Formats: sequence, C-alpha cells, structure tokens
Amino acid sequence: MLTPHFNAVIRRDGQWWIGWIEEIPGVNSQGATRDELIANLRDALAEAIELNREDARRAAGESYEEVVIQP
Repeated sequence: MLTPHFNAVIRRDGQWWIGWIEEIPGVNSQGATRDELIANLRDALAEAIELNREDARRAAGESYEEVVIQP
C-alpha cells in the first residue's frame, strides 16, 4: 500500500514561518522556525485526519465497511 503524502505551501512572514496543507482546507499552522512549522503542520494534519475519520464513522452509523482508496 502506498503511504499518502501531502504538500505544504510554506513561507517566512516576518519573524514567523507560516504554512498550509494544500490538499486539506483549514489545515495550517505557524512556527518560529521552519522546522517548528513543519512539525506543527504534521501535528495539525494528523489531528484533522483523525477528526475526519471520527466524523465519517459517526455519520456511517453502526454498520459500515472501511475501504482503502488510493489516488
């Protein structure tokens, strides 16, 4: 199975680094350094994916099937 990857758009903005995950609206972060920003984006992405999973499972109800979809 392929490991999914996501693209981040990042830039320096004054004293801060800011960035956005292209594929998932609303996943963005900032950091005092480039490395901190990337770590923060990883955390924000993981949290968003887990919340989306929980929402999908709740919406599906009690009886559902999970299927892996690869792009």
